[in-house]
Amino acid sequence: MCLFSSDGVANVTKGESKKAGIQGKTTFGKDRRRKHHHYLVSVFYADGEKFGRVYTDKDKATRFAERQRRSPVVKSARITQVS
Repeated sequence: MCLFSSDGVANVTKGESKKAGIQGKTTFGKDRRRKHHHYLVSVFYADGEKFGRVYTDKDKATRFAERQRRSPVVKSARITQVS
């Protein structure tokens, strides 16, 4: 599962079973010029490598992070709202 904090960062770690949802408003939510937001999924591997991918759909970003964390070589996956 993933949790969004008030600064737009979500951590997806193994064994976490808390309810998903946005915990607070981000500063990006007030920008009316934007038609969509960008979510960066950062994947951290057990050997120290990092990988990132950007999505414009929060659900797709969440599904990708949860799919990645099922891998035995993934230490954690984090979702960050970047714009």
